[in-house]
Amino acid sequence: MARTFNFKKIRMTMKIFAVVQVVLIGLLLYTALHFQTGLQAQGRPQRFLHSVVATLVIQLALFYPINRFAAKEAEREIETSAEGLTGEELKALRNKRMLGDAIKWAVMIFFVTFIIRAPKDVFVLSIIFFSFIVTVLTYFQCYNFSAKRLMRERG
Repeated sequence: MARTFNFKKIRMTMKIFAVVQVVLIGLLLYTALHFQTGLQAQGRPQRFLHSVVATLVIQLALFYPINRFAAKEAEREIETSAEGLTGEELKALRNKRMLGDAIKWAVMIFFVTFIIRAPKDVFVLSIIFFSFIVTVLTYFQCYNFSAKRLMRERG
């Protein structure tokens, strides 16, 4: 018997992620203007472009793990939305969700600690802030893309 899925919760999550993405893009623009102004005040305006390039290189290195993690998260949420799951299946999915949440919290704690412990140089801080914001944006984009694809396949 084919499983039926209820995608209402996933669609709401994707809408929330879209709103958060808009806010993060605004935050990215604000921090970019802030750091660009700070670097110009120090007489190092070329370092702003260097920080953007460094952030892009870091994101290229992080894209595959982020995409894979987001795809697994979307797959788990799609499976959770199936109707008629047994208690054992729900427990297994709950354990996967808890592991995914622990990984997300670990990344968040890493970035916060890294920002606090990093040298107070505007150039270094700009790379860290940009990388953090773009990493979160990448996760949301990959999650939404994977969830839409899986919903089309299963719906």
